[in-house]
Amino acid sequence: MKTINEENINSMTLEDLTKSIVWDLQENDIIRLWNEAVKEQETIENGRHYIDIIRCAFEIEELKVDRPEIVKKYEARGMTVALLPYGQGTKKWAIKKRPIVRVTDLTYENIGHISAAKLLEVIDRNFGGGWESLSQSIRDIIESRFDISTTTLPKERLKNPGGMYEMKVKDGFDVLEIEKGAWVEAIFAKFKPIEEKHSYTDSYSKKNGPDDLDEDNEDEFELPEDDYGKEEEDELDEDALTAESYRTTIDENPEDLDITVDDLDDEDY
Repeated sequence: MKTINEENINSMTLEDLTKSIVWDLQENDIIRLWNEAVKEQETIENGRHYIDIIRCAFEIEELKVDRPEIVKKYEARGMTVALLPYGQGTKKWAIKKRPIVRVTDLTYENIGHISAAKLLEVIDRNFGGGWESLSQSIRDIIESRFDISTTTLPKERLKNPGGMYEMKVKDGFDVLEIEKGAWVEAIFAKFKPIEEKHSYTDSYSKKNGPDDLDEDNEDEFELPEDDYGKEEEDELDEDALTAESYRTTIDENPEDLDITVDDLDDEDY
């Protein structure tokens, strides 16, 4: 699981926030970043933009009425209440990290910020239906960051020596067992390693030197579209070639043709 470390968090600014990174932060981190941003007028002027990003991972509500009993109600919900600069003044906000407890809480932004054990815990809460009970969209989100394997076997055979269960556990997979009568479905999950992706312009710069790349024309240096797997449009479909493909203008029975010599011009002889 890839997360940013504490040192990186401490050196962040509000402008560094993205919908993915925000899941690595806690309530106190958001409050600190916002208070530090008051020094950057341009950042504060874009407050609504940063609120929208924060809302991806946090419940955040402005307190319309600032009274002790109202503050206590928010705190009873586990929210942190803080006075933060906003616009031309300050406002009181209540903030709380969004929990990931149901499969519907999973998104492409937060799936990379939970462990395999946490993922299986969330799946287990899905009414015990197993992997196939999840919608295709949820499975796509999960498999974007986790290797998933499943097997369903009679309970007494599930953990046979040398079987799939033993091999997956040795390979570092976490496992969730869901009983289905005398059978058990085992769901194996392991976080995928993160692959470093380099842009084409980075490769060009390293090969030719920074002076050789015209920054104004970076759009010219794009990777060609991957055509792998596309069918050739002009490819001949031999199965489609039937007798119907070879029609002529001559009737099948030549004797039925009504042609006389008078119908032909002299130059046809």
